[in-house]
Amino acid sequence: MPCYKVKVKWGKENFPNIEVNTDETPILFKAQLFALTGVQPDRQKVLFKGSVLKDDNWNMELREGATVLLLGTKEEVPVEPVQRTVFVEDMDESELATAMEVPAGLTNLGNTCYMNAVVQCLNSVSELRDALKSFEEPSASSSQSITSVLKKTFARMETGGTAIPMILLETLHANFPQFAQTGENGAYRQQDANECWCELLKLLQQKLPPKDNVSKYKSFIEQYFGGSFEVTMKCGETDDEPVTKTVENFLQLSCFISQEVKYMHSGLKSKLQETLTKRSEILGRDATYNRSSLISRLPSYLTVQFVRFQYKGKEGINAKVLKDIKFPLDFDAYELCSPDLQAKLTPMRSKFKEIEDAALEKSLKDKNIPMKGAEKKEIKTKSEQFWFEDDLGSNNSGYYTLQAVLTHKGRSSSSGHYVGWVRQKGDLWMKFDDDVVSPVNTDDILKLSGGGDWHCAYVLLYGPRVLEIPIEEGEGEPSSVISMATD
Repeated sequence: MPCYKVKVKWGKENFPNIEVNTDETPILFKAQLFALTGVQPDRQKVLFKGSVLKDDNWNMELREGATVLLLGTKEEVPVEPVQRTVFVEDMDESELATAMEVPAGLTNLGNTCYMNAVVQCLNSVSELRDALKSFEEPSASSSQSITSVLKKTFARMETGGTAIPMILLETLHANFPQFAQTGENGAYRQQDANECWCELLKLLQQKLPPKDNVSKYKSFIEQYFGGSFEVTMKCGETDDEPVTKTVENFLQLSCFISQEVKYMHSGLKSKLQETLTKRSEILGRDATYNRSSLISRLPSYLTVQFVRFQYKGKEGINAKVLKDIKFPLDFDAYELCSPDLQAKLTPMRSKFKEIEDAALEKSLKDKNIPMKGAEKKEIKTKSEQFWFEDDLGSNNSGYYTLQAVLTHKGRSSSSGHYVGWVRQKGDLWMKFDDDVVSPVNTDDILKLSGGGDWHCAYVLLYGPRVLEIPIEEGEGEPSSVISMATD
């Protein structure tokens, strides 16, 4: 088709000699009109002899000198705000603390960063905070316990600023004298943060009752942090010895690091299948046994420890393995579970897939349907239960989301420095370096996988991934029929 020069009439304005090349798509002509008038192409209606111009084909026959009518209004130019926007990187510490509502830091009382980092990570568990708030010592005459002191410490941290955990430290020393060791200069020695983590949970396990009165668990820690293994032991040298099956409880999983391990998942999986030597009563001698462990109960909060320290007798230290081990932000424990538990996890996993498929389908549709700002609306959602009906504190899908990381910087567990990193919301995290609290993002968290003298992930805390179901207007509580999802 040839090129024409046409006249465009837009309201009271006229634009003569506008060149139109009908060998090109009409959207290019609309782009010319946008440059002249400021009317966005999706707001333009171009008329000629009663026909409305389409975006993808010339459905009208133009001629030289023809007059084309343009209908449409340009968007208002945004008004400069009265108060100028201040970006995070331009704020000082006081402005940042006010804008971000920065949580409380903890004072380092002399090589107590290990304890501070543990407390910050545990404080990220909302159910634990609630359980401590309602906790009361059974007897007024009983000595002050870690549980009571941690309750007061969490309460102080809620007020913001910087908390001084002096009473918590004294109580920790009273229960575990090894943490009170001092060096030649009289200062406290650095301690292993994972050891502190485990000991704190064990003390809480003794005092903190389960969340519901009819629970089959003796404590909140067992209920929300405790899992169990189904362990199978089989002799590899005779079929005459029966296979034994036992149940073992755990409060954390161990990721063993070897030359072959590059990812957390493979480090966890390698420990589930072991070969060991022990005495066989049937053979009357030591024999090789195959030990297989599969998870039979997943807790709401799953703790993973990277076994980064190896004791060296000659030096008398726990030397650190600096190897880079990648860990996921979203972790799926399904493959580590027993067949019985996998079957129980399947219904909720199917719901997740249904939502993800629906969300993908909707996003593809939305790409083809331009949405005006006025037409967009917020979708209300309902959180699905993440535990089994008969097991409060469990995980009913096997899906987890990383919510806290405890890192170590240095070459030995008894030296160096510990820091806690806690997710606030979405991609916003907080770095708790004792009393210095600063915002970081997800990319900073993924850099904690190791491989050098920078902070290396040592303990990870995963929380349950919660399924959010949209509620359409006029509908009651949603069932398993899903239209879209929000993550």
